Amino acid sequence: MRIVGVNIPEKKHLRIALTAVYGIGQSRAKSILEELSINPTNTVGDLNADQETAVRKKIEEFTVEGDLRRSSAQDIKRLKDIKTLRGYLHGVGLPVRGQRTKTNARTRKGPRKTMGSGRVKLQKK
Repeated sequence: MRIVGVNIPEKKHLRIALTAVYGIGQSRAKSILEELSINPTNTVGDLNADQETAVRKKIEEFTVEGDLRRSSAQDIKRLKDIKTLRGYLHGVGLPVRGQRTKTNARTRKGPRKTMGSGRVKLQKK
């Protein structure tokens, strides 16, 4: 099954499989399936054609995939253009929401460039 250009995994529960679409998390997937009265533990193969089209139409009501990616990229570009601190932090690759950077922030800063305490050891003669 393809929704908005994304292949939905066949063997996962629907609640988890729908999260393959960018912009659909577990809570939104659960609410979609509750509205359409579809069991969230069913797989994609268990759906009939009417249920598939209903899920597809419901997901297309939301801003997902390319439009959502484009929108968030434009928001970040706007912050950079008006030279805010948040825009600068996005550009440099540091945490944006006020987290500390001295010790943590490994996912944002990347792997360590140096090892050890920074103290130069004495060379043996």
